[in-house]
Amino acid sequence: MNQPQSQSYPGKVYLVGAGPGDPGLMTIKGKTLLENAEVVIYDALVSPAILAMINPKAEKINAGKRRGRHSKLQAETTQLLITKAQEYAVVVRLKGGDPFVFGRGGEEMADLIQAGIPVEVVPGITAGIAAPAYAGIPVTHRGYSSSVTFVTGHEMTGKYRPHVNWKAIALGSETIVIYMGVHNLSNIIVELLAGGLSLHTPIALIRWGTRPEQEELIGTLETIVEQVKKTGFEAPAIAVIGRVVNLHSELAVSVPAVNQTVKEI
Repeated sequence: MNQPQSQSYPGKVYLVGAGPGDPGLMTIKGKTLLENAEVVIYDALVSPAILAMINPKAEKINAGKRRGRHSKLQAETTQLLITKAQEYAVVVRLKGGDPFVFGRGGEEMADLIQAGIPVEVVPGITAGIAAPAYAGIPVTHRGYSSSVTFVTGHEMTGKYRPHVNWKAIALGSETIVIYMGVHNLSNIIVELLAGGLSLHTPIALIRWGTRPEQEELIGTLETIVEQVKKTGFEAPAIAVIGRVVNLHSELAVSVPAVNQTVKEI
């Protein structure tokens, strides 16, 4: 392990996007930082193949958050970043996907700046684009969709009282990509139907996107909840809603080989 530097000269924190899982989608800049990092504080959804890129001499700290299983509170993670930056020159905060897309990267960056810690963001490929692509689903297509909305489906625990205006989103975009929405899927669908979407609107759920274990569940807003129950489909997954889902059967034959398991209606 490298020796800590003087606390009079804070190091720099890099908020690095790890991408969705396929190590080939990691940016060159992100990979270089992992290879030279002295400390890496990483999230739960970062794939083992990405973690293998980390400097073997670096300190590795799991700060992952999964539904019902938080290894560290957000405030604890931010304080840890501040503490490590006062000890080491290169501190990497490794986040699944992109740090600023539902990744709390903006919150962490603001807190670090307020604490006087130099910080830089290194964008990553977000699952909302990559996972559909690996499933043969382009989120936009000249003949099917000229707009796409990315939205979180994981707003709170307990009783579902949405802050997202699903009724407005329903007809405001031709493709809807929902992150972390599997557990609230039935409630979200009710809202989307109330907003004017048809029961026959296609939907794809994509689990572990771009990884070898990628799994897809294809259906409609009318059928998908029952399909989830029957198959035991679980998070982590994203949902893609819209006519572009129909391209799956045509385009999936040409996407990277990731051993997808596909379940149709």
